[in-house]
Amino acid sequence: MGDNTQMDNEEKLGNEECGHSKEFKLAAVSRLNEGESGSALARELGVQRNQLYKWAREVDKRGVELAFSRPRGRPPLNEENELTRLRRENERLKMENTILKKAEAYFARRKP
Repeated sequence: MGDNTQMDNEEKLGNEECGHSKEFKLAAVSRLNEGESGSALARELGVQRNQLYKWAREVDKRGVELAFSRPRGRPPLNEENELTRLRRENERLKMENTILKKAEAYFARRKP
């Protein structure tokens, strides 16, 4: 095959833990935008055709610099702790609100 029709094995193996590397995706989108058949390109790269189009949409939407740079997986520990703290606080406030509603009903009945 020609130089332009097949990515280097290094690029194919340049996968990150959660998928293909940013460089791999950008190279695939570039080839797709140059007019290569999505089906043939997907077969050659070993990915689903619709995945190529998703990558292309992300590049169009976010630009080359920001595409594929979303953090993946669990949030950092400090963000997770913040989320846990807020959930706990939310539960406490719900409980306090329930108690106050019951107290209001109790005192409303005791009025002479």
